[in-house]
Amino acid sequence: MNAEKRQEIFRRFREANPHPTTELEYTTPFELLVAVILSAQATDVSVNKATRRLYPVANTPEAIHGLGVDGLIDYIRTIGLFRTKAKNVIETCRILMEQHGGEVPRLREALQALPGVGRKTANVVLNTAFGEPTIAVDTHIFRVSNRTGIAPGKDVDAVEQKLLKVVPSEFRNDAHHWLILHGRYTCIARKPQCWNCVIADLCEFKEKTPLPEKGV
Repeated sequence: MNAEKRQEIFRRFREANPHPTTELEYTTPFELLVAVILSAQATDVSVNKATRRLYPVANTPEAIHGLGVDGLIDYIRTIGLFRTKAKNVIETCRILMEQHGGEVPRLREALQALPGVGRKTANVVLNTAFGEPTIAVDTHIFRVSNRTGIAPGKDVDAVEQKLLKVVPSEFRNDAHHWLILHGRYTCIARKPQCWNCVIADLCEFKEKTPLPEKGV
Protein backbone atom coordinates (compact mmCIF):
# COMPACT_ATOMS: atom_id res chain seq x y z
CA MET A 1 0.00 0.00 0.00
CA ASN A 2 1.34 3.42 -0.91
CA ALA A 3 1.51 6.55 1.23
CA GLU A 4 -1.30 8.30 -0.64
CA LYS A 5 -3.74 5.50 0.14
CA ARG A 6 -2.80 5.51 3.82
CA GLN A 7 -3.19 9.27 3.97
CA GLU A 8 -6.70 9.04 2.51
CA ILE A 9 -7.67 6.11 4.78
CA PHE A 10 -6.84 8.03 7.94
CA ARG A 11 -8.36 11.23 6.55
CA ARG A 12 -11.64 9.35 6.14
CA PHE A 13 -11.38 7.84 9.62
CA ARG A 14 -10.90 11.35 11.02
CA GLU A 15 -13.78 12.76 9.00
CA ALA A 16 -16.11 10.01 10.27
CA ASN A 17 -14.91 10.23 13.90
CA PRO A 18 -12.93 13.42 14.64
CA HIS A 19 -12.36 12.72 18.35
CA PRO A 20 -12.07 8.97 18.93
CA THR A 21 -11.29 7.56 22.35
CA THR A 22 -11.33 4.33 24.31
CA GLU A 23 -14.64 2.69 25.19
CA LEU A 24 -13.32 1.98 28.68
CA GLU A 25 -14.85 4.37 31.21
CA TYR A 26 -12.40 6.38 33.32
CA THR A 27 -11.80 9.85 34.73
CA THR A 28 -8.13 9.66 35.81
CA PRO A 29 -4.95 8.00 34.48
CA PHE A 30 -5.12 5.58 37.43
CA GLU A 31 -8.70 4.55 36.63
CA LEU A 32 -7.66 3.99 33.01
CA LEU A 33 -4.63 1.91 34.07
CA VAL A 34 -6.77 -0.36 36.25
CA ALA A 35 -9.43 -0.69 33.54
CA VAL A 36 -6.85 -1.66 30.92
CA ILE A 37 -5.30 -4.26 33.24
CA LEU A 38 -8.77 -5.70 33.81
CA SER A 39 -9.57 -5.68 30.08
CA ALA A 40 -7.02 -8.33 29.09
CA GLN A 41 -8.97 -11.16 27.42
CA ALA A 42 -12.21 -9.44 28.45
CA THR A 43 -14.61 -7.04 26.78
CA ASP A 44 -14.73 -3.33 27.54
CA VAL A 45 -18.42 -3.78 28.34
CA SER A 46 -17.69 -6.29 31.10
CA VAL A 47 -14.92 -4.11 32.53
CA ASN A 48 -17.14 -1.03 32.57
CA LYS A 49 -19.87 -2.94 34.45
CA ALA A 50 -17.34 -3.84 37.14
CA THR A 51 -15.66 -0.45 37.43
CA ARG A 52 -19.03 1.33 37.67
CA ARG A 53 -19.42 -0.52 40.99
CA LEU A 54 -15.77 -0.30 42.03
CA TYR A 55 -14.77 3.30 41.33
CA PRO A 56 -17.46 5.02 43.44
CA VAL A 57 -16.08 3.02 46.38
CA ALA A 58 -12.36 2.99 45.55
CA ASN A 59 -10.61 4.79 42.69
CA THR A 60 -7.13 5.60 44.05
CA PRO A 61 -4.13 3.35 44.68
CA GLU A 62 -4.60 3.79 48.43
CA ALA A 63 -8.30 2.98 48.39
CA ILE A 64 -8.08 -0.06 46.11
CA HIS A 65 -5.02 -1.38 47.96
CA GLY A 66 -7.06 -1.06 51.14
CA LEU A 67 -9.66 -3.46 49.75
CA GLY A 68 -7.10 -6.25 49.51
CA VAL A 69 -7.23 -9.02 46.94
CA ASP A 70 -10.40 -10.63 48.30
CA GLY A 71 -12.16 -7.29 48.63
CA LEU A 72 -11.29 -6.35 45.05
CA ILE A 73 -12.45 -9.74 43.78
CA ASP A 74 -15.95 -8.97 45.05
CA TYR A 75 -16.13 -6.19 42.45
CA ILE A 76 -14.43 -7.87 39.49
CA ARG A 77 -15.40 -11.55 39.73
CA THR A 78 -17.56 -11.22 36.59
CA ILE A 79 -14.40 -10.53 34.54
CA GLY A 80 -12.27 -13.37 33.20
CA LEU A 81 -9.06 -14.21 35.09
CA PHE A 82 -10.32 -12.11 38.00
CA ARG A 83 -8.08 -13.71 40.66
CA THR A 84 -4.86 -13.04 38.77
CA LYS A 85 -6.01 -9.57 37.82
CA ALA A 86 -6.94 -8.75 41.42
CA LYS A 87 -3.46 -9.74 42.60
CA ASN A 88 -1.85 -7.68 39.83
CA VAL A 89 -3.95 -4.59 40.57
CA ILE A 90 -3.29 -4.74 44.32
CA GLU A 91 0.46 -5.13 43.75
CA THR A 92 0.39 -2.33 41.17
CA CYS A 93 -1.28 -0.08 43.75
CA ARG A 94 1.46 -0.89 46.27
CA ILE A 95 4.22 -0.04 43.78
CA LEU A 96 2.51 3.19 42.75
CA MET A 97 2.29 4.28 46.38
CA GLU A 98 5.81 3.24 47.33
CA GLN A 99 7.71 4.24 44.19
CA HIS A 100 5.65 6.86 42.35
CA GLY A 101 3.90 8.94 45.00
CA GLY A 102 0.56 7.37 44.13
CA GLU A 103 0.73 8.68 40.55
CA VAL A 104 0.75 6.73 37.28
CA PRO A 105 4.23 7.09 35.74
CA ARG A 106 4.53 8.56 32.25
CA LEU A 107 7.57 6.48 31.28
CA ARG A 108 7.14 3.21 29.37
CA GLU A 109 9.78 1.38 31.39
CA ALA A 110 8.10 2.28 34.69
CA LEU A 111 4.68 1.30 33.38
CA GLN A 112 5.87 -2.05 32.06
CA ALA A 113 7.47 -2.78 35.43
CA LEU A 114 3.97 -2.87 36.97
CA PRO A 115 2.30 -6.30 37.40
CA GLY A 116 -0.13 -7.08 34.60
CA VAL A 117 1.18 -4.27 32.40
CA GLY A 118 2.77 -5.32 29.12
CA ARG A 119 3.73 -3.24 26.12
CA LYS A 120 0.15 -3.05 24.81
CA THR A 121 -1.26 -1.81 28.13
CA ALA A 122 1.56 0.71 28.50
CA ASN A 123 0.86 2.00 24.99
CA VAL A 124 -2.84 2.46 25.76
CA VAL A 125 -2.09 4.44 28.92
CA LEU A 126 0.61 6.55 27.27
CA ASN A 127 -1.65 7.35 24.32
CA THR A 128 -5.05 7.75 25.97
CA ALA A 129 -4.11 9.26 29.33
CA PHE A 130 -1.03 11.25 28.35
CA GLY A 131 -1.46 11.97 24.63
CA GLU A 132 1.68 10.18 23.48
CA PRO A 133 1.63 9.07 19.80
CA THR A 134 1.87 5.37 20.63
CA ILE A 135 -0.12 2.61 18.93
CA ALA A 136 -1.19 -0.37 21.00
CA VAL A 137 -1.74 -3.40 18.75
CA ASP A 138 -4.44 -5.79 19.90
CA THR A 139 -6.16 -8.56 17.92
CA HIS A 140 -8.46 -6.06 16.16
CA ILE A 141 -5.63 -3.77 15.05
CA PHE A 142 -3.46 -6.72 14.05
CA ARG A 143 -6.27 -8.05 11.85
CA VAL A 144 -7.16 -4.69 10.28
CA SER A 145 -3.52 -3.80 9.60
CA ASN A 146 -2.88 -7.09 7.82
CA ARG A 147 -6.22 -7.49 6.06
CA THR A 148 -6.34 -3.98 4.60
CA GLY A 149 -2.64 -3.82 3.78
CA ILE A 150 -2.13 -0.69 5.90
CA ALA A 151 0.68 -2.26 7.92
CA PRO A 152 1.16 -6.00 7.40
CA GLY A 153 3.32 -7.90 9.87
CA LYS A 154 3.80 -11.40 11.21
CA ASP A 155 3.20 -10.48 14.87
CA VAL A 156 1.93 -7.60 16.99
CA ASP A 157 5.38 -6.10 17.48
CA ALA A 158 6.06 -6.05 13.74
CA VAL A 159 2.68 -4.44 13.07
CA GLU A 160 3.28 -1.82 15.76
CA GLN A 161 6.66 -0.85 14.32
CA LYS A 162 5.21 -0.71 10.80
CA LEU A 163 2.29 1.47 11.91
CA LEU A 164 4.62 3.88 13.71
CA LYS A 165 6.60 4.13 10.49
CA VAL A 166 3.79 4.51 7.94
CA VAL A 167 0.93 6.31 9.72
CA PRO A 168 1.22 10.02 8.86
CA SER A 169 2.22 12.04 11.92
CA GLU A 170 -0.95 14.14 11.89
CA PHE A 171 -3.00 10.99 12.51
CA ARG A 172 -0.72 9.10 14.89
CA ASN A 173 -2.30 10.22 18.16
CA ASP A 174 -5.71 8.85 17.16
CA ALA A 175 -4.68 5.93 14.91
CA HIS A 176 -4.97 3.37 17.71
CA HIS A 177 -8.59 4.27 18.42
CA TRP A 178 -9.66 4.48 14.78
CA LEU A 179 -8.17 1.09 13.97
CA ILE A 180 -9.55 -0.70 17.01
CA LEU A 181 -13.05 0.69 16.47
CA HIS A 182 -12.88 -0.22 12.78
CA GLY A 183 -11.90 -3.77 13.70
CA ARG A 184 -14.49 -4.04 16.44
CA TYR A 185 -17.50 -2.86 14.44
CA THR A 186 -16.76 -2.99 10.69
CA CYS A 187 -13.71 -5.06 9.79
CA ILE A 188 -14.81 -7.89 12.07
CA ALA A 189 -13.08 -11.25 12.12
CA ARG A 190 -15.43 -13.66 10.37
CA LYS A 191 -17.45 -11.57 7.93
CA PRO A 192 -16.11 -8.04 7.56
CA GLN A 193 -18.84 -5.57 6.66
CA CYS A 194 -17.13 -4.42 3.47
CA TRP A 195 -20.37 -3.06 2.04
CA ASN A 196 -20.57 -0.63 4.98
CA CYS A 197 -16.90 0.38 5.09
CA VAL A 198 -15.66 3.94 4.53
CA ILE A 199 -12.33 2.69 3.16
CA ALA A 200 -13.54 -0.27 1.07
CA ASP A 201 -12.27 1.21 -2.19
CA LEU A 202 -8.81 1.75 -0.68
CA CYS A 203 -8.53 -1.53 1.23
CA GLU A 204 -6.38 -4.20 -0.45
CA PHE A 205 -8.33 -7.17 0.95
CA LYS A 206 -9.29 -9.17 -2.14
CA GLU A 207 -12.16 -11.26 -0.76
CA LYS A 208 -14.54 -8.40 0.01
CA THR A 209 -17.79 -9.45 1.70
CA PRO A 210 -20.80 -8.66 -0.52
CA LEU A 211 -23.91 -6.95 0.77
CA PRO A 212 -26.06 -9.67 2.37
CA GLU A 213 -29.31 -10.48 0.65
CA LYS A 214 -32.44 -9.42 2.50
CA GLY A 215 -33.67 -12.08 4.87
CA VAL A 216 -30.25 -13.76 5.10
